[in-house]
Amino acid sequence: MISVIYHPDYLKHDTCTHPENPKRLVAIMGMLKKKKFFEKHSLVTPEPADIPRIGSVHEPEHIKKVEEHCRAGIPLDFDTVVSKESFNAALLAAGGAIRSVDEVLEGGMSFALVRPPGHHAKPNRAMGFCMFNNVAIAARYAQSLGIARVLVVDWDVHHGNGTQDMFYSDPSVLYFSIHQYPWFPGTGRLDEVGEGEGTGYNINVPLTAGANDIDYLYVFKKVLVPIALQFRPDIILVSAGQDAHADDPLGGMELTSAGFGNMAAVVREIADITCKRTAFVLEGGYNLYALADSVFEILRAFEDKRDISFPERNEVSKAVLERVNEVMEVQKHWWDFSPLA
Repeated sequence: MISVIYHPDYLKHDTCTHPENPKRLVAIMGMLKKKKFFEKHSLVTPEPADIPRIGSVHEPEHIKKVEEHCRAGIPLDFDTVVSKESFNAALLAAGGAIRSVDEVLEGGMSFALVRPPGHHAKPNRAMGFCMFNNVAIAARYAQSLGIARVLVVDWDVHHGNGTQDMFYSDPSVLYFSIHQYPWFPGTGRLDEVGEGEGTGYNINVPLTAGANDIDYLYVFKKVLVPIALQFRPDIILVSAGQDAHADDPLGGMELTSAGFGNMAAVVREIADITCKRTAFVLEGGYNLYALADSVFEILRAFEDKRDISFPERNEVSKAVLERVNEVMEVQKHWWDFSPLA
C-alpha cells in the first residue's frame, strides 16, 4: 500500500518569494498527476494536529509564540517567515505527519507532502523555515499507539538539529542523519552521539560538498543498514529533504533524482526485514523540477521494489571513505560493523 498525504491549505502558508514557498507542492502534485500516480494509489487528506500533540515535543510558550506571530504576520526569525494562515498550515503539516503514521500501521509506505517543513524546529524555537517538528511529533504519536522503537532517517542536505535535540537522550528513537558539513545549521558532527541513556542512538554522517549517488549509497551500506538491522525499528520515519540534489540552489551535493529513489529502496529493504512500516515526511528541496522528480522516484522505489546494487570501495570518493571509517570508529562502541552483524 502506498498513500500520499496532502492538503490544499498547505498552499496558504504564504511566504512570497522565499525559497520555501507554495510552488514546491504545486510542482510535486503536478508531477504525480502527470505520471498518473493517483490512478493506482491513494491521496489522503489529513486533519490538523491538536495542541496536545504539538505539545508532545514543543513547549507551551513556543506554541503560543508561533500562533501569535502568525496572527500578526511577524517572522519568527530571519529565515522563518509567516502569514496569517501559517499557524493552521503548521498544524496541518504536523497532522499530515501523524496521518502518515496511521496509513502504515498495517504495513506499507506513505509520503506526507507537507509544508512548512519541520526538522530544524526545537522544543522552544522555530528555525530554518520550520515552526513545528513534524517528524518528531509523528514519532511520539507512533509511540503513543504502542510502537516502541522508531528509526528516523534524515537525508536533507541540512542537519536536522531540532530532531536530534528532541531525542538526544532517548534510546527508543534512533536518529540517523547524512548531511553536508560544514553547512547550516552548523550542527551534526560525528561525535554528537547522544547522551545519558540515549548515548549511541544518534548517528551523524557529515559529508563535505560534492558527494554523489554512489557516495550516499556506500554510507547507507556501511553505516545505516547494519545499525538499523541491529536496532530493529517498529516503524521508520524519513525526513525526506531533496535539497542534496545536484540542481538544488541551497546545497552543494551531487545527488540525482534516481539517487533519492535508490536511498528509498534501501530504506524499503530495511523495513521489509524489520517492521514493514515506512512513513516519509517532506522537508527541503528548492529546485522545483528536481524536487518533484525526486519525490516521484522515491515513491516509484516502493512501487517497483527494485534491487539495489551497492557500490564497491573503489567507486567511492576518498573523502567519503575516510568519513565512513571515522563514523564507524566512533559508533563501534555501540554497534557491530562486522560482516555477520
